[in-house]
Amino acid sequence: MKRCPECRRDYYDDTLLYCLDDGNALLEGPASGSGTGDEPATAIVSEPGAIATGFRGGEDHTRQFVHTTDETAILQTGAVAEPQKNLGDAVEKQQSFSANRATKPLALLVVAVLILVGGFFGYRYFQPAGSGTINSIAVLPFENRSGNADTDYLSDGLAESLIYKLSQLSGLKVSPTSSVVKYKGSQTDISAMSKELEVDAVMSGRVTQRGDDLTISVELIDARTKKLIWAEQYDRKLADLLATQREIAATVVQKLQLQLSGDQTKGLAKQYTNNSEAYQLYLKGRFYSNKRTPAGMKAAIEQFKAAAEKDPNFALAFAGLADAYYLTQVVGDTTAAAQQKETTAMARTYLDRALALDPYLAEAHATLGNIISSTEGKWAEAESSFKRSIELNPSYPSAHHYYSRLLRRQGRFDEALDEAIKAKQLDELSAGISNNLAEALYEKGDIEAAIAEANRGLGLAPFWRQYRTLAHCYLRVGKTDEALANARKAYEVNGAPNTLSVIGYVQAVAGNRAEAQAILSQLENSFAKGDKDGTSSASGTSVATVYAGLGETDRVFEWLEKDFQANRYGNIWGLRTSPQFVPLRGDPRFKDLMRRVGLPE
Repeated sequence: MKRCPECRRDYYDDTLLYCLDDGNALLEGPASGSGTGDEPATAIVSEPGAIATGFRGGEDHTRQFVHTTDETAILQTGAVAEPQKNLGDAVEKQQSFSANRATKPLALLVVAVLILVGGFFGYRYFQPAGSGTINSIAVLPFENRSGNADTDYLSDGLAESLIYKLSQLSGLKVSPTSSVVKYKGSQTDISAMSKELEVDAVMSGRVTQRGDDLTISVELIDARTKKLIWAEQYDRKLADLLATQREIAATVVQKLQLQLSGDQTKGLAKQYTNNSEAYQLYLKGRFYSNKRTPAGMKAAIEQFKAAAEKDPNFALAFAGLADAYYLTQVVGDTTAAAQQKETTAMARTYLDRALALDPYLAEAHATLGNIISSTEGKWAEAESSFKRSIELNPSYPSAHHYYSRLLRRQGRFDEALDEAIKAKQLDELSAGISNNLAEALYEKGDIEAAIAEANRGLGLAPFWRQYRTLAHCYLRVGKTDEALANARKAYEVNGAPNTLSVIGYVQAVAGNRAEAQAILSQLENSFAKGDKDGTSSASGTSVATVYAGLGETDRVFEWLEKDFQANRYGNIWGLRTSPQFVPLRGDPRFKDLMRRVGLPE
């Protein structure tokens, strides 16, 4: 049982979050204690022949209304309504009323009252709260009420699809999936949640699957006032999932009173596939991909491939394949990392297919730009891809993030910082975006802000790059002990030879030459053993890093040249953003190397 702290009405449906009388958040337990006080207890009961809600143009869905023990009633949608044993006479009266309403004239009067009262409350409680325009929204992961973890892909996928749809509306800020996933299964207070996400409204939902039948309940709440804006329950077939998702998105736009352009209206109604099986396989692919693990990526690739086979014109399936292949290299899959050229080539092939089918996929353009800039060094082409992605979806944080990294490599630090800030504003809870901003702040000379941002990022996830950034920041301000501690933490998180070089560099700058020389010997031996692509052994750039700390400039360029001759351009492209090589930027050999890899001198 739940109760309203304001009007003290009792609710027997534990799925309700807000009072239907005044919109206040419900509390656990009865308001009247024993239930014999003056306030009537309230029960939600379902009846197939009850009054239609009328919220969706006369479609015939399950009707529900709230029935109280004093025989008043209001319309209600969006709650799972089941009669409770302890409702006693309330349920019995309702069932009796349903069975005899055709023969009792009094029932006609009751029905008329229900319509009038329902219409009043329907208007009152399902209109946007009068707290000003809503400019931002968070769609939380939907709750899986099916009792089967294997259907999590449906609840998670539906929420993510709504995020994808709504994020394409330029007038609405939508929290990305990476920001809201932490709230899955939590009971976080809506005020704290909306404050952290910096949104005006929060949407939540529940999904129940029983064979081919789906029940989807959604609620949209004004986080500023905690008032219910809109709630609805959809009883559909699994095959209608795509259409239902589009309908929910359209209703959200309507309830938020958003004014859309013609292109935005078309985008909202866009159908990426008409094949329900393909769409469900795609949702499974997204579910596994979001796990960001080697096993998850392999499973995602299987599901995306199956989706593409079901519908060879399903552009999102090919875009998902491209992302999955590219991400296998960065989630700890050692086989994919060792086969970097092959996996990148697969990602590029699927990206080209996706964009050939649908050139308006913002995410695909951003991924294409990232691949081009990180593996091919085609800077102008990559920049065009990032700009096109941002044009198509200004609210896509990764586009701004990738673009910022490109600008940093080119030495366009002011522009890079602007894009890094935009990415953070769109996704406050991404550790990768946070680290890029910290590095951009370092390059602008704002070390205090860089340290603060790197530490904030560590609170999101223990990312080795943040420890590396902190090591360079502390070294810059002369705090060698803190720098060494963070360099060692980076190596603990990511024990690659290239990360070991950061410890060697800090030891060298701190004057611990013997320790630096010992690490240098390890790296040179690792480089000598080598591997086909230089992904599991030390690179020439990592050896050059320690020599830079020791101040041996000639040896620095000798080892950088080794990477250039081995076509390991990816290592050299990051030189302009590497703190250890900043003192070398004025050296003619540095400028020549930049010119040879296609970067501004």
